[in-house]
Amino acid sequence: MAVWDDLVGQDRVAAQLTAAARDADALVTAAGAATPAAEPMASSKMTHAWLFTGPPGSGRATAARAFAAALQCVSPDRALGGAPGCGFCDGCHTALVGTHADVEVVRTDMLTIGVKETRELVRRAQLSPAGGRWQVIVMEDADRLTEGAGNVLLKAVEEPAPRTVWLLCTPSLEDVLPTIRSRCRLLTLRTPPVEAVADLLVRRDGIDPELAASAARATQGHIDRARRLATDERARTRRAAVLKLPLRVDDVGGCLKAAQELIDAAAEDAKQVAEEVDVKETEELRAALGAAAGTGGRLPRGTAGAMKDLQDRQKRRATRTQRDTLDLALTDLIAFYRDVLALQLGSQVALANTDVRDALERIASGSKPERTLRRIEAITACRQALDSNVAPLLAVEAMTMALRAG
Repeated sequence: MAVWDDLVGQDRVAAQLTAAARDADALVTAAGAATPAAEPMASSKMTHAWLFTGPPGSGRATAARAFAAALQCVSPDRALGGAPGCGFCDGCHTALVGTHADVEVVRTDMLTIGVKETRELVRRAQLSPAGGRWQVIVMEDADRLTEGAGNVLLKAVEEPAPRTVWLLCTPSLEDVLPTIRSRCRLLTLRTPPVEAVADLLVRRDGIDPELAASAARATQGHIDRARRLATDERARTRRAAVLKLPLRVDDVGGCLKAAQELIDAAAEDAKQVAEEVDVKETEELRAALGAAAGTGGRLPRGTAGAMKDLQDRQKRRATRTQRDTLDLALTDLIAFYRDVLALQLGSQVALANTDVRDALERIASGSKPERTLRRIEAITACRQALDSNVAPLLAVEAMTMALRAG
């Protein structure tokens, strides 16, 4: 199994990264134990900073992690002309599972990545690789860098350490500072084909082919969402509830009730995450701080600040979870009305929500394409309002009222 096997529908990107990994391996091999000079890097297909962009679900982070593994590949086949990234050697395996000493994967369940965390990353990036190959920093949520954090990162990208590689992942070019993206090599991923995603779910996760095809079609090729929909009964239940909303906005009362239920569902999702994660985190921190058994659970002096920091992070994570759940519901709504529009225009595009075709046809026959477009615009406006920190209930209520008016 090569490191690229989970990178679905991205043959061009995989080929480009494989070529870069070959050049990176040649640089390290030629230099032996010495640090390679900057000039060979500049003339090769390898560079010190990469920007992976593409729509949600396209596999940006998967591509970055696979490339990180290829850079750490130590397979003996490389000496015989084989491409780095075998997937089996110690370098590939530990990079993919997250235990390689020279691969730091940064992802956040918070709303932003701040200056403090970024400075720590920059400090690590200046270290020489422990294994003698490359120090790789994979930032899966580079679009969540604050402006201050982006400026801190810029310095590191402008003046990289000889053996450090930055792999930044964002939905689009506009999600990072222009000064950062101008110093990165751009890789643009596309939404993978539905059939390829279904095949991956069957092959990698052992999901029933019919369920895998349904989940891939419903999420329109979004790999992570498709996997969650196929494996999580609660996710399927939430989606089914969301897709009933267009039939419930006939009057003001229905609009307000539907909005409240969306908010409540998002809050419940955040609560479930908290129940699964927060208690464990709190117990582990208390034990680490020395709140041993027999002391009544009291924390030692001077450790209250650490506990408060944890509680603050947990609150920010709950906010992020609630917003992500809402955004997922809104994405499902947009897909619903896109199917409605396809029916109204007689398009031959495959429908995403074939499991609710009766509802699609009912809405399609009862309105015009212009009205459907206005509804899609209303949902998009709600997503933008949530990104601008508008109160969630207010934003969703405005959206449901707009769906009613059309």
